[in-house]
Amino acid sequence: MTLQISQRGKEYLKTAQTLLRTAKTMTDQAIAGQLKALADDYERRAEKASRDDAAEVCARSVAVAEREWSA
Repeated sequence: MTLQISQRGKEYLKTAQTLLRTAKTMTDQAIAGQLKALADDYERRAEKASRDDAAEVCARSVAVAEREWSA
């Protein structure tokens, strides 16, 4: 199953990419490591947001279908 990235997920990924670009320019490796860890966290948030958004859309579709069947 492929998961389409939601708009909210895309924003998280955009932030992660910015953090990674910034980490590459850092001379202080400790700070670069923290930025990379933060970027990883934002990538996880992007996946979770996309899953949550897809589940919400699915739940709405089920609710609509149930209303139509009961009408």
